[in-house]
Amino acid sequence: MLDEDELQALADDIRDLGQLQPIVLDSSGRILDGRNRLRACELAEVEPEYITYSGTNPSAYTLSVNLRRRSLSKGQAAMIAAKACSVAEHDPRSETERSARSVSEQAGVSLGRIGQANTVLRYTPQLVDSVIAGAVGIDEAYQTAREKKAQADSAEAQLAKLRDEDPALADRVIEGELTLQGAWAERKARIEEDIRQRRVATQLLCEVLPSLAQARGSRTFALYDPEFAPPGRAVTREVIEHAATALAEMASVWKERNLP
Repeated sequence: MLDEDELQALADDIRDLGQLQPIVLDSSGRILDGRNRLRACELAEVEPEYITYSGTNPSAYTLSVNLRRRSLSKGQAAMIAAKACSVAEHDPRSETERSARSVSEQAGVSLGRIGQANTVLRYTPQLVDSVIAGAVGIDEAYQTAREKKAQADSAEAQLAKLRDEDPALADRVIEGELTLQGAWAERKARIEEDIRQRRVATQLLCEVLPSLAQARGSRTFALYDPEFAPPGRAVTREVIEHAATALAEMASVWKERNLP
């Protein structure tokens, strides 16, 4: 909106010369263009004149009108054009075609600036209005957007990697149960626990099996005396049967893994 002095000047002009441009409404009666004119008409006590917009993209129309009327920097103009393209939901043209047309129609904004604005629009939408208002320059906003884009690309790559390594964890991230950082922390914990279990199992087998193998063909078995067995570790027939089953299972696993 104009400030009070500017509004009063517009009201005086309308009182003297009449309302030269009508206020544009959408089909629901909302103002698309002309809020200042409406307020100035009220100040001048002049009955406002209205027309109804007949196009299909009222949001794009509003931004385009503002772009042509205001004195804007190239960055502001590019941001408005990019935003106008983004809200043209019913426009059948491709994004590239709409952007190119916006460039040609909107005061000679370069394709490079439009590209920067589109990046800001996608990755830092909270800066769009600040750029349009002139509070933040397009170059500064674009640099921030590039950093966000790099983070987003990295996150997508990490999620793709997680999906390859642990689809269940990736699904939990997608469903919002876990953050990507939390999922990788859980993945790391699982890997560390797996390594610990493999280390313990390997040490156990390396302690038991070589000694048993060395006893083969010796008098060790014949010399076994239950009286000297440690408490709870006596070798019974049941224990021998379980050991034989374990050895058979071990041999099968070694063959399956093609271990020497």
